[in-house]
Amino acid sequence: MRTRTPIALSAVTSLAVLAACAGMSSGAGSGRHVTQGLATVVSENLYTGCREQLPNLRKTPLGRITAFDGTVITVPAETAIGSAPQAAPLYSDCEQVRPARLADVSVDAVPVVEVDRDGDVVSGFVVADNYFELYVNGKLVAVDPVPYTPFNSAIVRFRVKRPYTIAVKLVDWEEKLGLGMEWFPPNQNWYVGDGGFIARFSDGTVTDRSWRAQTYYIAPLTNPDDVVERGDVRDTTALGRTHPLAKPPTCEARCYAVHWDIPRGWQAPGFDDRRWPQAYEYTDAEIGISPALISYSRFPEAFTGARWIWSSNLVYDNVVLVRKRVQ
Repeated sequence: MRTRTPIALSAVTSLAVLAACAGMSSGAGSGRHVTQGLATVVSENLYTGCREQLPNLRKTPLGRITAFDGTVITVPAETAIGSAPQAAPLYSDCEQVRPARLADVSVDAVPVVEVDRDGDVVSGFVVADNYFELYVNGKLVAVDPVPYTPFNSAIVRFRVKRPYTIAVKLVDWEEKLGLGMEWFPPNQNWYVGDGGFIARFSDGTVTDRSWRAQTYYIAPLTNPDDVVERGDVRDTTALGRTHPLAKPPTCEARCYAVHWDIPRGWQAPGFDDRRWPQAYEYTDAEIGISPALISYSRFPEAFTGARWIWSSNLVYDNVVLVRKRVQ
């Protein structure tokens, strides 16, 4: 693992950037780490389970990068891919599951993960852009079976007693590891992608602004001080929160990223998320949904009442944790 040498900075920005890299910028919180440039690839592709050679199938790479303070960070995120149960497909080109309508889906055939032996069975329909890990009362119920693309939708089932807590790790995957950027057709090699998460459960729980959402990896940034910290708020709304309003950076491989340590026990029902910001709601148009995205749009009744959610910045926030206490 090599430590990257910082690229020379202009006299105008050097003091502010170096202070931010040292965690000394105004409002810098504990556990804040700054990186610059591309990460070292440690895995070319975490996902090799696609049954077809599809035109929109992308590799799922993993990398590591050393922050200015010496912290080694896995990008885009540490995940349970390959070591946890996968969610059942609702619609998945890779898994060759393509029901014509929701009535053709046998939800009862999906295995139930037991959280509480004397609880009730709850089923859920889930779509993540790009990857999710879903925990109930701290127990990992399922991970997204297709971590990147092609986009898929999934079914989860678990047995639990109320009240209970849903906690989800969300990752907007990247190809420019450490920079939150990807290739976008036809010729954008440094495209800033965006995320999104929507879910509806059989007990009436839906994703909306009542959830809590916190970001832990923000990139790409021209300057680390583009992240304005106010307590537990990590604000980059001045950069634009959605496409096409987001301002694309021109720094490419010179860009920065800001990371925070993910707190221990964040999945547990007793974790205190009261200082986390509320989740932001997004429309289909802001997410970039079109009728062609049939893994979602084919089943509108599966997501009735649910809203797409993310943190405050759909474009620049790449790893987001969300939580909901279900009473």
